[in-house]
Amino acid sequence: QCPGIEPLCLDLADWDATEAMVTAAGPFELLVNNAAVAVLQPFLEVTRAALQRSLDVNFGAVLHVSQIVARQMIAQGVPGAIVNVSSQASQRALRDHTVYCSTKSALDMLSKVMAMELGPHKIRVNTVNPTVVMTDMGRINWSDPQKSAAMINRIPLGKFAEVDDVVNSILFLLSDKSAMTTGSSLMVDGGFLVS
Repeated sequence: QCPGIEPLCLDLADWDATEAMVTAAGPFELLVNNAAVAVLQPFLEVTRAALQRSLDVNFGAVLHVSQIVARQMIAQGVPGAIVNVSSQASQRALRDHTVYCSTKSALDMLSKVMAMELGPHKIRVNTVNPTVVMTDMGRINWSDPQKSAAMINRIPLGKFAEVDDVVNSILFLLSDKSAMTTGSSLMVDGGFLVS
């Protein structure tokens, strides 16, 4: 839908390849970190592999890609905006989401530290924190009607988010309409956290 956007296909856990490809694609003024994995396991059954994969993608990749892009923004002397896609799960414990909740919570704090340190360079950093979004991953993890009904019943608006709900929030945080917003988390959760 956006002809000026060129996707890069790479393994974000491979820092050398990521650095080479992202550096070559720049410079940037805007960045959205949206890659994530959700390996669902009960706390007592969390595996090292699930933990490492989740840390690599949900946290490490955001840190690394943001470093590359922010350095380019600073070198170019341009203001910028970074939006990290987090989750309502960063602020509410969910059964079988030990690693996912923890990495998203870490992502929220990373975003606040980034906002503090990059602010003097006129780079804003925020998160969007959606409820379940009807992506492929959302459908896989929430396809059980009993599981999804229990979650939807806790959402005052009575439904999961659609992709456009999240995209519109990201566009707001990237735009000049949020010029004084940094270090914030925008909940796109249908009221889940107030219920």
